[in-house]
Amino acid sequence: MIKFKVCALADIEPDSAKRVDIEDHRLAIVRLDDDVFVIGDRCSHADFSLAEGEIDKADKTIECWKHGSTFSVESGEPQCLPATKSVPVYEVSIEDGDIFVTAEEAS
Repeated sequence: MIKFKVCALADIEPDSAKRVDIEDHRLAIVRLDDDVFVIGDRCSHADFSLAEGEIDKADKTIECWKHGSTFSVESGEPQCLPATKSVPVYEVSIEDGDIFVTAEEAS
């Protein structure tokens, strides 16, 4: 496992998402108030960026803008069709105002 800095917390407005590419990892960083979640940025139904989708703060989901599938930002599980497969979820920590993610090393 490797821990890496993805961005500063201040770089992401509350209740928004941002795509970040680090090595072989394409990530969607989702900030809900002061909570931060990081999931894989590729919709599991088709290769579209989840960070570009709408966020439902109450349900803690993000929607794929292309086909409407929603994914839990906590578990990565799809909440509706057409997606049926989960997206990866990453361990997140915030240290000195920076967001860090722990992931498997790229092979």
